[in-house]
Amino acid sequence: MQVGALIIGDELLSGKRQDKHMQALIRILAARGMKLAWAEYLGDDPARIEAALRRAFAGGDLVFSFGGIGATPDDHTRACAARALGVPLALHPEAKALIEGRFGADAYPHRIHMGHFPQGAAIIPNPVNQIAGFSHGHVHFLPGFPSMAWPMAEWVLDTHCRHLFATQPDVERSCIAIQAREGDLIGLMQDFSARYPALKLSSLPNFGNQAIPDMHIEFGFTGQPALVEIAIAEWAKALRGLGYEVRAGDPE
Repeated sequence: MQVGALIIGDELLSGKRQDKHMQALIRILAARGMKLAWAEYLGDDPARIEAALRRAFAGGDLVFSFGGIGATPDDHTRACAARALGVPLALHPEAKALIEGRFGADAYPHRIHMGHFPQGAAIIPNPVNQIAGFSHGHVHFLPGFPSMAWPMAEWVLDTHCRHLFATQPDVERSCIAIQAREGDLIGLMQDFSARYPALKLSSLPNFGNQAIPDMHIEFGFTGQPALVEIAIAEWAKALRGLGYEVRAGDPE
């Protein structure tokens, strides 16, 4: 199962605000040995949000959706999720109790709408102001406020997704081949990718810099530590066998 993110808000696409959710989610996942596979930015456009959520619900990825679950007119995510699922919005009893507990009579007539979720949803506790997010299957809906969204994402992972945690976080190891050209090594890269399908092989060509004036390529393997160490050692040996000078790259 891969992990994806939907990040919603006109203010992000207009440049009025800079997104912080993607980098935070990357860090949160990495601490649990997981990776973010994809991210999609969406404005406050109900048709696009609904289409993206239809894809998310139909797919098999674990998806975090950030933003658009408030009570203002530009908060479309809850209604779009319900339409994407083909179910009505319904006032969740736990969310209702939390909102009433925080706001009392002021929960009505508007704030209470933040407790209307697609029928069948489960709440995600909000440790900051108790206005819950919600989950429906493998798609999890969080507010746009970072101070709330990030601990809520951690709660989802630690409560429901421990079976996806890697025993060890992935690492990256690299080496540098001096005077190498990618075109000359495509066959070797294809061979190693086939031999080590659990690892990601990357290549970064460089025409020379202050540290290494000569043309060179930095090759990296990313994955579980033991397998990475085996692969990078074999890769360096193969490069030396082809006559390249090989230097150690920087560890992750």
